[in-house]
Amino acid sequence: MNNREMPTVAIGGDHAGFLMKLELVPFLQNHGVTLIDCGTNSDAPADFPLFAELVGQKVISGEVDRGILVCGSGVGVSVAANKIPGIRASLCHDSYSAHQGVEHDDMNVLCLGARVIGPSLAQEIILSFLNARYTPLPRHQKRVDMILEIERKALAGEYSR
Repeated sequence: MNNREMPTVAIGGDHAGFLMKLELVPFLQNHGVTLIDCGTNSDAPADFPLFAELVGQKVISGEVDRGILVCGSGVGVSVAANKIPGIRASLCHDSYSAHQGVEHDDMNVLCLGARVIGPSLAQEIILSFLNARYTPLPRHQKRVDMILEIERKALAGEYSR
């Protein structure tokens, strides 16, 4: 992925994020984003962890470059996605956090709260997220390496109860 092409994206969310996702899909397509829609496909009650897992799997498998998750607050999908090793998901309700999270922390999944922000702000945040690139300056890489070490310890069972 170079600086001129948009990343491929998996998008998903629960019933609370469904209407916003409906608006975001054509917006993303109109901006040249290759998109995989991981559901949900209605406003019927649906469990957000299922969609966080589907999007996360697409990201860690390399099928897509990044993920976008939408639920009511954005918190639930963020918590669920971050349980997947290799996922660095963050809830962002402003453009600065969206690009800074990628540039400094190598964030690969953006989480949004459909009951917190409107579609216009969501679109602005998404463009900030998608146009950002990780810049592995020494201080950034040091911190990402520290995050990866925490993940390694967790996978090795060092934080077991």
